[in-house]
Amino acid sequence: MDITIRPARFRAPEETGDDDAETVRGLVRALAQVQEAADYVTGSADDLRRDGSGDRPYFRAMIAERADGTAVGLAVYYFVYSTWAGRPKLYVEDLYVDGDLRGTGLGRRLMASLARVAIDHGCVKLDLSVKTDNKARDFYSRLGLSRSGTWLPYTVGGSDLETLASSG
Repeated sequence: MDITIRPARFRAPEETGDDDAETVRGLVRALAQVQEAADYVTGSADDLRRDGSGDRPYFRAMIAERADGTAVGLAVYYFVYSTWAGRPKLYVEDLYVDGDLRGTGLGRRLMASLARVAIDHGCVKLDLSVKTDNKARDFYSRLGLSRSGTWLPYTVGGSDLETLASSG
């Protein structure tokens, strides 16, 4: 399999030149379609440029691509801090492999690349969340990931987030 995994490049919005923002956005949309959630993707390539560039980007990404430059996989991640461990953790926001390449080992290669980044940055863990109906749960288990005990993810957004912010 002649596929390379490399860091995604994002130029600052005021800069000119090529970057990977459109490619990453396309792969995120492909992931959302697989999860039957394409309508939820509202971010633009400019949003990715703004938040993925600079000295302290909000996220980072890796792209898997064929020798001809066709992108066939994506891993989006960022660092969070564990106050309990006193060390950073790497959180995987998105992992996507093109449907034709699932089962070829590319997902494992992306996860191994993420694990290497985590180790290189002194992370104590690599975390991700998976929907209960996600078929990739068995894949993650085979890699040694396990469900996080009794922890349940919660979220607040949209008008509820605004309501919460104004309640204090």
